[in-house]
Amino acid sequence: MHALASGWTELAAGACLVAGLMTSFQCAAVVGVMAVAFVTAHRTNGFFIFRPGQGWDYVAFLALTAVALAGFGPGEFSLDHALGIDGDLDGTVGLAVAAGLGLAGATALLLACWRPVPVEPA
Repeated sequence: MHALASGWTELAAGACLVAGLMTSFQCAAVVGVMAVAFVTAHRTNGFFIFRPGQGWDYVAFLALTAVALAGFGPGEFSLDHALGIDGDLDGTVGLAVAAGLGLAGATALLLACWRPVPVEPA
């Protein structure tokens, strides 16, 4: 269920980011998905993605890029600009929305649903 929700979130947020619609909130969705992926699948595998199990560099790059995009804003050729909301949701506000909501959502999901497999002593 989580993999399906994650895939749909990535697809929907990606489509909205291409259109520049509610950019800061879509960036928060990307940050949330990448934070969960980092914690549950990638953090113990080292830095490089080509390592066995895939490292954490790629998910970190995507999350940081999403935060940067939220800070810089969607630009002139976006639906946010056409709707006149681009100035309200970029800069420091965009950074706070993307990083804050993304990490808060990831934390809530992990606390509510993630049950790591316990490691048995050797």
